[in-house]
Amino acid sequence: MDYGELFKIENEAVMERFQLSMERIKGFSTDHTVKDPYNDYFVKVSDFIGLIGEFLQWYSEGGYDSASLEEAKEWNHKLYSDVLPENYETSYGNPAYAAKVLGKEYGQLLSFLYKEIRGDIVFAHEWRLTDITILNETLIEIYNMFEEEAPLVSSVKEVLYWFVSDYSDYTVTNCIRERIDPAISFAADIIRDQDLTDLKYLYRFGEYISDSELQVAEFLNYLPEETVRLMADTYTEGYRKGFEVMGRDLSVKSSVQIRYQVGFERMVKYAMENFKALGLDIIISRNAVQSVNTSGGRKIGYHSSSPNLQFDYDHRYDSAIYMSKAFKDRITAVIRVAYEQYRKEAKAYAGPAVIETFGKDGFQPVNKPEVLSLDEKQHKLAAEVANEISQITYEYIPGSEISFTIIAFPIPAIGKDFEEIFRETIAINTLDYEKYKEIQQTIIDALDEAEYVEITGKGSNTTDLRVALHKLNDKEKETNFENCVADVNIPLGEVFTSPVLAGTTGRLAVGVVYIGGFQFKNLTMTFKDGMITDYSCDNFDNPEEGKELVKQVILKNHKTLPMGEFAIGTNTTAYAMAQKYGILDKLPILIVEKMGPHFAVGDTCYSWAEDSPMYNPNGKEVIARDNEISILRKEDLSKAYFSCHTDITIPYAELGRIDAVLADGSRIEIIDDGRFVLKGTEELNKVLE
Repeated sequence: MDYGELFKIENEAVMERFQLSMERIKGFSTDHTVKDPYNDYFVKVSDFIGLIGEFLQWYSEGGYDSASLEEAKEWNHKLYSDVLPENYETSYGNPAYAAKVLGKEYGQLLSFLYKEIRGDIVFAHEWRLTDITILNETLIEIYNMFEEEAPLVSSVKEVLYWFVSDYSDYTVTNCIRERIDPAISFAADIIRDQDLTDLKYLYRFGEYISDSELQVAEFLNYLPEETVRLMADTYTEGYRKGFEVMGRDLSVKSSVQIRYQVGFERMVKYAMENFKALGLDIIISRNAVQSVNTSGGRKIGYHSSSPNLQFDYDHRYDSAIYMSKAFKDRITAVIRVAYEQYRKEAKAYAGPAVIETFGKDGFQPVNKPEVLSLDEKQHKLAAEVANEISQITYEYIPGSEISFTIIAFPIPAIGKDFEEIFRETIAINTLDYEKYKEIQQTIIDALDEAEYVEITGKGSNTTDLRVALHKLNDKEKETNFENCVADVNIPLGEVFTSPVLAGTTGRLAVGVVYIGGFQFKNLTMTFKDGMITDYSCDNFDNPEEGKELVKQVILKNHKTLPMGEFAIGTNTTAYAMAQKYGILDKLPILIVEKMGPHFAVGDTCYSWAEDSPMYNPNGKEVIARDNEISILRKEDLSKAYFSCHTDITIPYAELGRIDAVLADGSRIEIIDDGRFVLKGTEELNKVLE
């Protein structure tokens, strides 16, 4: 059954409701039953939904088949125009404008509803009429409340709460299915069936298409076939190797989810062929657009450039409308039922294969008093929801049975040297596996002699950290550090461990680091016995705003997190490229973490799979898979995990020393003044000279 057939019956069943709702909303502009200032909101939203209706008709008549590139581009611009930066100041998608016109409380609620309704763009492209109808009927219900006299704010909020809660059986279940069921093939069909040399195909996804997506797709079309195949081969082989090095059986799995940014379809098409040869069906699901299915800014699916990062930021806490104990219980129950319904698909799922991008300037958000925010109780509930969802997910998709891979490429925003940087990135992603394996084993052998590791910064970097290591009972068979070459984490180049928390103490500092779409300036964290006790950044004049950004993006709104990972990056080739082109502040953490020591806060590298043995290429078992927090899973799962793992790297230029300190107080120097000094690692310094 093809994708269109899957939803044909559902669309036919909802067609009458859909048509009635579209007709009713069309009348908003002539009813005159809602008084100003609220009438303007409903008329503007009605205009947008009318545009969706026009698009559906154009699309159903084969619009994309006969359209020129310019016509497809024009439709994309019309659909996203309202929230583009040049129009955002007078958009009801902007909570500040909505609050100015409608009052703060109404503004927050109705801006949330408009944000949800803008999901119609992708629902229309996927011909998902039920999703559009649900939103239409919710808008009509609230419109009716505003006729004649404005309703109580609490009444409007209640309607929105029940809209999210009642329809979660449909919206959340569909989202889970999309992420694990290859039958939902909307995007995969576009990549398989369309002529990728005709860039008009980009607009079929329904995502916002900026110049970046067009330029990347055009550049990939220009590259020789062997180059693009090499990109795809490196990516899919890393995925296969991930199963191999983790000792997991890929042959019992039958699906893989590809996550990527629109524009990379030529590479993805070759990757799809490679995965098919491995016996894996392809899942390419869209990054969720509904608030109830979003995940704290993480991109879980294919996506394009945001039409407006401030728009996304302004709606980051929209869940404040519905986050409650009742909602937590409701949503976790729905998710469990959904996974039970799609148990077979979950069992077949092998894990994600991710293509990240880098090159954008650091986003400097504006904090607005008009936006929704979670109170302390809701922050706690949100963390509990994330934890419980993780528990349910890992029950149906055990971490010990799946793997993943991640690779990254630049986008044109990186600057005039985009093409050269892209080619050098391909080279970095395909460095010599065997050479790095041997060099990294030399570092691991030295670290395995240590009781703890000391890391210090230099110059303005005030890092001064002691990281405690697990005791090895049999050094012939056991090791603390994993030798990470080119498999799940591409490019190669790190050795990492899960530290002992007790005794892991000190200050971590880094001048500039790019995390979760934000560029942090002078980020600092203080640890005591492995737990964060204080943190700050200089992104805002007001220190409290900087603290809030760190809490939101890095701590994921937890009060504290443990140090879940300590690693030493060895990819000096990547660092040399970053220095050559002056792009260190634009690289993703995936590459930056290989360019110096890095520290992850949150769960360990082995979360939910700590009991699965892990071995290095030399046969030694990595025994540092737990810490004092994760081991609590044996007593109470809710205390063991935080559902986050965020890396923070000190680049070589800010690094003073890394010393392995033995039980007798003697030291083995690993790095001094940002250079590798351990015998057998000198090769790493050559590209830095």
